[in-house]
Amino acid sequence: MSTANPRPLGIAALLLATSGWGAMFLVGKDVLHHVEPVWLTLIRYSMSALLFAALLLPRGAAPWRKLRLHAVPLALRGAAGFGVFSVMLFVGLAHSVPSHGAVIVATTPMTTQLVRWAFDGVRPARLALLATALALAGVALVSGLLFGGTSSAGSTLFGDAVAFAGTLGWIWYTRGAARFPALDVVEYSALTVLASWPLLLAGALLATAFGASHAPSAEGLRLSWHALLFVGLVPSAISVLAFNYGVRTLGAVTGTAFLNFVPVSALLMGVALGKLPSANELAGMAMVVGGLLLHTAASRRAAAAPTARATGDNSTAGYRACGASAR
Repeated sequence: MSTANPRPLGIAALLLATSGWGAMFLVGKDVLHHVEPVWLTLIRYSMSALLFAALLLPRGAAPWRKLRLHAVPLALRGAAGFGVFSVMLFVGLAHSVPSHGAVIVATTPMTTQLVRWAFDGVRPARLALLATALALAGVALVSGLLFGGTSSAGSTLFGDAVAFAGTLGWIWYTRGAARFPALDVVEYSALTVLASWPLLLAGALLATAFGASHAPSAEGLRLSWHALLFVGLVPSAISVLAFNYGVRTLGAVTGTAFLNFVPVSALLMGVALGKLPSANELAGMAMVVGGLLLHTAASRRAAAAPTARATGDNSTAGYRACGASAR
């Protein structure tokens, strides 16, 4: 009988994933001085596409048959999740600061609940609505919407609003996973990246042709190649795989709770680099983290309820349902 405990490895994977995403905001902010958002997105997912393709090779021809069968819907989902989300996130980051982007991304699970309510008629629990309101108020406080800009970078409201709108693209992408039950998490991640890559390339070329963006110069690439390599491999591929492993090992509710560490890690890294947050930013971040914790508690309660009804034992249902996933 195996005595290996997968829980510590799952926790380590989630910490790796969220730390990588937190670091992306700090590293990406510097890259934007040399590479514009559209081209940064293309370069980022070109590298992750190569890594994902390598992961699919040992699986033989089966994933590639699935890619041919679902090429168009996978491309559209990937374009939303990787193209729209990434471009708007980096556009927002160019007009904001890294810690704000990390805070906004951490609200995605709660925004997803509102989207499900609007499109699926699934009304969130009262506690989940309270959590969402608290988190969105925290974002408003961080961005300066409530009491004016307090960041050392000045007003960040425009950039934060663009980044927040971009998260809707990621939500549409993640909701699409349920439409492809034949794909596991690695296949869905890999095939959407591969299918959408031609759209990302076409978008970058069109944006450049119409003057909306500029291709990076050789000097810009030389100055930022190490940061581009990090953004393309760590947050864009390794963190995704680590997060999927952590969620599969510990459950979706626990995985959602670890998203708290994205803004916390970005804040700690920023402080280590000498970028001290304002009082409003700290308070707003605390509200977002508190909202995510409340949202996790609501998700855990909702996941536990069916188990409790099935077993007739409310005292242990919450522990058995930690791995339940709500779409």
